[in-house]
Amino acid sequence: MTIKPGAFRFNSDSMKLEIFRGSANYEGTASMAGIGTLAAGQWEEIQATSPEVQTGGTRGLFCGGISPGIVDIIDYINVASTGDAIDFGNLSAPRGATASVSSRTRGIVGGGLTPSVSDIIEFVTIASTGDMVDFGNLETGNDHMFSACNSTRGIFAGGGDGGPLTNKIQYITMASNGDAKDFGDLIQARWGAGNGRSNSTRAVFSAGSTSPTEVDTMDFITISTQGNAADFGDNAFVGYGKGSGNAANSTRAVLMGGTANPAPVTDHITYFQFATLGSTTDFGSLTDERRGGGVVSNCTRAVYGGGRTPGETNIIDYIQIMTGGDAVDFGDLTDPRSFTPAGCSNGHGGL
Repeated sequence: MTIKPGAFRFNSDSMKLEIFRGSANYEGTASMAGIGTLAAGQWEEIQATSPEVQTGGTRGLFCGGISPGIVDIIDYINVASTGDAIDFGNLSAPRGATASVSSRTRGIVGGGLTPSVSDIIEFVTIASTGDMVDFGNLETGNDHMFSACNSTRGIFAGGGDGGPLTNKIQYITMASNGDAKDFGDLIQARWGAGNGRSNSTRAVFSAGSTSPTEVDTMDFITISTQGNAADFGDNAFVGYGKGSGNAANSTRAVLMGGTANPAPVTDHITYFQFATLGSTTDFGSLTDERRGGGVVSNCTRAVYGGGRTPGETNIIDYIQIMTGGDAVDFGDLTDPRSFTPAGCSNGHGGL
């Protein structure tokens, strides 16, 4: 069966209408192209309404972290405005180096250090306030993972700075509590302290560290399927700590700050396009050099909170995702912290 660019289908897994986008090398000869990680093109979800219509405004949460001791703090902001973060509630126990995913209703945090390696997955309802409650468990305890999500599935990948490195990719169904399941494997075992980005179709895992070597590897999966990751391109700045959460809209993702030992902490912001394989491109700079913060987004803005400079900071910056340029001051977290105040929002590009 030959699929032409512009074809429509109804995805019975996500319950969404999708359109087929041909890539630059598409010649109209692919059989079921766009399924899995085939290079000929991909299916993309058609956005019928905006996050503002569906949620009444995008709220971003920053969960846990190191301050310099491990903390259980959860803060929140209104992504479309500016100002200081407000207390939301608490994790079930202090945890740092966590990873996060989110739907329009739930913010979910997995793994981390307590200081021992944790397999806990727990969640909150983003539109309310309160403490995290139990969701399930990872297949094995892990920390410093990559994470990504669409409206249905949450993905946790790699990790292990506090334990053995892994290339394991795990997934959960965010609407129903339960344990994570095997998805496949990354190209390379590594930890990322964030560095995962997604739209409704693809999740991309960018750079990271194989301890002690930092790498420029970028690999990707199609979230609605299962299988091993495929090569995407290279990150222009190797390293980790480029923001834990999903700083993206449906077409573009941004990576903010980070470090590559022994290189110094950086203020670099780079971006890539989900639909085209390739390397990251320069975007601009943060207001200060830092690593290991959390990120949230509303498809228009990406907001980076906290990090290490080398001490913990409470700075919150933001950028406009579709325009290049330097970050602007947003406000402050309730408490300085890093690694990682994992970011969740109910309006990111995976939804």
